[in-house]
Amino acid sequence: MSTQAILVIGSTGKTGQRVAARLAERNLPLRLGSRSGATPFDWSDRSTWSAALQGVRAAYVSFYPDLAVPGAPEAIQAFTDLAASLGVRRLVLLSGRGEPEAQQCEDIVRHSGLEWTILRASWFAQNFSEGHFLEPVLAGVVALPVTDVAEPFLDVDDIADVAAAALTEDRHIDQLYELTGPRLWTFRQAISEIAHATGRKIDFISVSSADYTSALEQAQLDRDTIKLINYLFSEVLDGRNTSLADGVSRALGRPAREFADYVRTTAQSGIWNDRSQA
Repeated sequence: MSTQAILVIGSTGKTGQRVAARLAERNLPLRLGSRSGATPFDWSDRSTWSAALQGVRAAYVSFYPDLAVPGAPEAIQAFTDLAASLGVRRLVLLSGRGEPEAQQCEDIVRHSGLEWTILRASWFAQNFSEGHFLEPVLAGVVALPVTDVAEPFLDVDDIADVAAAALTEDRHIDQLYELTGPRLWTFRQAISEIAHATGRKIDFISVSSADYTSALEQAQLDRDTIKLINYLFSEVLDGRNTSLADGVSRALGRPAREFADYVRTTAQSGIWNDRSQA
């Protein structure tokens, strides 16, 4: 790699912060792009894009809030065109498994003329500890509009390892890696595993989409966020992703991390401890 910087977009997010940490450990020239960082980057403000891309050789691209939202393909097209015009050579795109809109964005990057790697990821294991599901886990009741659909929950550290490799190694050029965990878990099984690891009583309740939407509204989530969450549960979790893929092993030469290992390690951190007992 040259002395030009590697841009990490979404450097404060679940994947971005981990990708940045891996690159920093190797003392590579690094630029951290986020809405509140030293290098401002905001997907909703295109005036921030050019300065972030100046002098960049490769970029890790995670789109906020999700590639499935309206306007995402247009934004990815504009970003990719700008990156090419400014001399960026390589893009590593974080995509979503089973999302037709995300695959449209993938095609834009693949046909850009730049070096590319696509990371098509399943649901993050860390959503239970760093995302939307943390508060319900802490409350002891996780109510979701799913029944027995299984998902191969993916450890975000695996995404970061693959992304760091793709940004720095030529053997990943023009590769699409479908990334999943090594086993299928229903949400009920996942919550049961967390309860067992923490020694806490945590119930899983399957609710209707209407009841879940009502709960999100009562929590004062904005309309666009509610729409996205409902889309993910109604479309992406309709069984289409109930299968395993070999992207982690293809990219890294090792198996994907087990969800149970993630649960055990996270439980030891204390983040799932019952706060009412503190």
